[in-house]
Amino acid sequence: MIPFLFEAALISLSGVMSPGPITAVTIGKGARSPYAGAMVAVGHGVVEFPLMAGIFLGVGYLLSMTAVKAAIFSLGGAFLLYMGIGMLRSIGGAQEEPKSDGSTPLIAGILLSLWNPYFLIWWATVGASLIAKAVTYGVLGFAMFAVVHWLCDFIWYSFLSAVSFKGGHVFGRMFQKVVFGICGVFLIFFSGKFLFDAVRVIIG
Repeated sequence: MIPFLFEAALISLSGVMSPGPITAVTIGKGARSPYAGAMVAVGHGVVEFPLMAGIFLGVGYLLSMTAVKAAIFSLGGAFLLYMGIGMLRSIGGAQEEPKSDGSTPLIAGILLSLWNPYFLIWWATVGASLIAKAVTYGVLGFAMFAVVHWLCDFIWYSFLSAVSFKGGHVFGRMFQKVVFGICGVFLIFFSGKFLFDAVRVIIG
């Protein structure tokens, strides 16, 4: 089981370290709090653990349904647009410190996971194959895999927010504004991509 868990950790890290909406939000919110990444990971786990259990129980096929994919792309695109605009607006004007975009790291972690189609597709493909291997070691193997995978998320997002927070302390308010600006642009970019993919899924 140990070699499998090591393999699962490497594959999980390759997924979680890929730049995406959660990465951008973790860095943006990390500019305010070094614990933002940990809370994003907790929110991510709120969605991820039930999803892993669902795939374990055989309901992963739902993620491949056209209506489900189109809905997730659309809702995800709309939420990313809202967050991206919120981040950009937060640095406008002459305020000393960028304002919050209105969502807590915990809620952001939940919604970004729930409405991220690529996260769900990863679980329906790569993740499902890892779960299939995990269950050969029984329920204990599945449980240990689930914990190891989530710990990869927790460690990486905690690291990102800690680095972002430290950068804010070293370089001051301007660093926070630059981080918010870059992350806001990235979120709007991902929003457009999600909405475009939603249309593509609908029209076939």
